[in-house]
Amino acid sequence: MTEVLNPFKIVQQQVKMVCDKLGYEDSVYEILKEPEKVLVVSIPVKMDDGSIKTFIGYRSQHSTALGPAKGGVRFHPDVTLDEVKALSTWMTFKCGVVGIPYGGGKGGVVCNPKELSRGELERLSRGFFRAIYPIIGPEKDIPAPDVYTNAQVMAWFVDEYSSLKGYYSPGVVTGKPIRLGGSAGRTEATGRGCMFTIREAAKEIGLDMKGATVAVQGSGNVGGIAAKLIAELGSKIVAMSDSKGGVYNPDGIDPDAVLEHKAKTGSVLGFPGSQEISNDELLELDVDILVPAALENVITSKNAANIKAKIIGEGANGPTTPEADKILYEKGILVIPDILANAGGVTVSYFEWVQNLMNFYWTEEEVNSRLEGIMVRAFKEVYQMHKEHKVNMRDAAYMVSIQRVAEAMKLRGWI
Repeated sequence: MTEVLNPFKIVQQQVKMVCDKLGYEDSVYEILKEPEKVLVVSIPVKMDDGSIKTFIGYRSQHSTALGPAKGGVRFHPDVTLDEVKALSTWMTFKCGVVGIPYGGGKGGVVCNPKELSRGELERLSRGFFRAIYPIIGPEKDIPAPDVYTNAQVMAWFVDEYSSLKGYYSPGVVTGKPIRLGGSAGRTEATGRGCMFTIREAAKEIGLDMKGATVAVQGSGNVGGIAAKLIAELGSKIVAMSDSKGGVYNPDGIDPDAVLEHKAKTGSVLGFPGSQEISNDELLELDVDILVPAALENVITSKNAANIKAKIIGEGANGPTTPEADKILYEKGILVIPDILANAGGVTVSYFEWVQNLMNFYWTEEEVNSRLEGIMVRAFKEVYQMHKEHKVNMRDAAYMVSIQRVAEAMKLRGWI
C-alpha cells in the first residue's frame, strides 16, 4: 500500500529541504524536526444531563529558541496529535519570518463545539486550560483563538489561568475582548498585513496599484478587509466571492457595498450590477492581483497554468499546492506565501501581549503603523532571499525564518 503522508511528515520534509538549501549541519534539522514539548491531556466535563464525558486535548510547543511558544487552540472533531505538532512547527516559521520573538505553539481539543451548550463549552474550555496550566504562561506559551474558538473562549482561558495564579494575568492569551486587554486593530490585522505585502510586491515588479485589477476569493475577515484596503490604494476590485459563489464586474465593484449586500442577504450572490461566476472561474480571471483568502488547496496542478495574475497574495492558509507552486514560479507569477502574507494576525497578537505586559495600550493608528513597519521589513527580507538564492518566495520565507531560529540556537549553545 502507498503511504499516505500526514501533515507532520510533510512539515518535517519542508524543514529538511530548507536546512539542506541553507547548507546547515544535521544538528539543526535534528532539533527542529520534532517539537520540544507535547502535552496530551484528558478533560472530564460534566455535561448538562449530569453525565461525565472525557475529551482529549493537546498542546505542542515546537520551538522556544527565539522566545515563548505562540499559537492558537482549535476545538474540532478531527483534531489529531500529528496535526497539532505540524501546526506548531508551521507557527515557528510564521513567527520567524516576521521577526517577532516567539517560537511556534499549537493546541487542540477533540470535540464538536456545535454539539455543546454554552455551559458545556465553558466547562470544557476551563478544564483544558487547567490541564495545560503547568506549561503555559506569558513567559512560556501564549495561546490564541483558532478554528471554532473565539474571544469568549479566550476570556474563559484568562479567567481560569488568573484564578490558578491568584492574580489577573491577561498576557497568557491573545485574541481577547478589548475590555479584557485585547488590542485595537486585531480584527483587521490579517487582511491589513496582506494588503501591505501585496503593495510591496507591486513596487518590486513595477505594477502601479492605482488602476490595478484585483480578484479576491473570500469575503470573510481576511478577504473582505483585504479587498476594502486594496481598493483604498486606488486598485479596482473586479471580483469577490464566498462559499456559494462569486460576483464579477470588469468595470469594478465596491467591496464595502458587496459586504453590506452579503450582511443583508447572506451571500455576495445577487449583488446589483454584477454577473455571477464560480469560485473556480474567479481564480482564472485576467487580473493583475489574485487574493485567495478562503480555502486551502484551491490553486492546483489542474488550474495553475490558467492563472493570469501577476501577483498572488495568499490570505488563506495553504491555498496553493506544491505542484501548483512550481507551475506558477515557472510562469513568473510572484506568489506571496501564506506564512508571510497572512502573518499580520500573529504580529498584532504579539502587540497585544506586549501591551498586556506593559499594562499600557496603543491606539489603532499606532498598532497599524507598527504592523506596517514589520510587514514591509519582512517582505523585503524574503524578497531579497528569493533573488539571492533564485528560489520561489515560499522557500525564501522558510529560509529567512529557519536562519533566524538556527542562529538563536547556535548563540544559546544548543548546536
